[in-house]
Amino acid sequence: MEAPSATEMKGLAGRSDTEGWRQLAIHAALLLATGTLVALAPGWWVVPAMLLLGIVQAALFAPFHETSHYTAFASRRANAAIGWLSGLPALYNWHFYQLYHTAHHRFTQDPERDPELATPPPTTLDGYLLRVLSIPYWRFRLTVLAAGLRCDLSAYPYIGEAQAPRVIRSIRAEVAVMAGGALVSAALFGWATPFLFWVLPQLMAQPLLRLYLLAEHTGCSTDRNGLTNTRTVLTSPLIRLLMWNMPYHAEHHLYPFIPFHRLGDAHRVLKERLGYLQPGYARFHRDYIRTLRA
Repeated sequence: MEAPSATEMKGLAGRSDTEGWRQLAIHAALLLATGTLVALAPGWWVVPAMLLLGIVQAALFAPFHETSHYTAFASRRANAAIGWLSGLPALYNWHFYQLYHTAHHRFTQDPERDPELATPPPTTLDGYLLRVLSIPYWRFRLTVLAAGLRCDLSAYPYIGEAQAPRVIRSIRAEVAVMAGGALVSAALFGWATPFLFWVLPQLMAQPLLRLYLLAEHTGCSTDRNGLTNTRTVLTSPLIRLLMWNMPYHAEHHLYPFIPFHRLGDAHRVLKERLGYLQPGYARFHRDYIRTLRA
């Protein structure tokens, strides 16, 4: 069974500033609420509060990703500004990621050319644990920032010579903003502030995002068939809300021009044709771990 053509799905392509700002307002409110919990939590209650804040921070990957396609908002400037800011807590650089992610979409599941497969899916339990602990993730993020600071992005073939200067400027600005913000917050509110509201929440919650992202393509086909090389996960409305409908990932890969708020409509069209329709993240990881043990 084939997927509908892009022309047939163009009716779902309308972008909306109203939908984008509404979704962003919800996310900002969750950041404010969980940040307030960290500020007010007594004693060891600060630990679960930091985890909640970290989860909402890590979920900023959703608007970060959506804006890289210029589909979160109708305004290109809003996409660029919100996207760049959304990446900062997790040390993502929006301009670097745009080029990285374009290559991922163009060469999805191609072991030679898909940059996401530069770190292949785990094939052992030890590799799975390493991936979930986010060690390869933080190593890659810091390596990219270091490469930008020394003005050498030659290790990344998807960054062309023409784009490199802009990416380097963006990385330098990112490092300046994050380092400056951490120092200012520590000076004004105490040395523990950047740790309580940024560093520790990120370290606690990124493993959950790694679990989430592993389900997108792991175990899917390695061909050009968008119906089988990407997985859609059927999950709770709360996770879909927090992740800007990104669990409809096969739909997004097939039609990346469809904005987040119309992916549910795309799913209703495609659900009978998708090769990998997963009932829940927990079940995916249960089955994946069983495969690794075998």
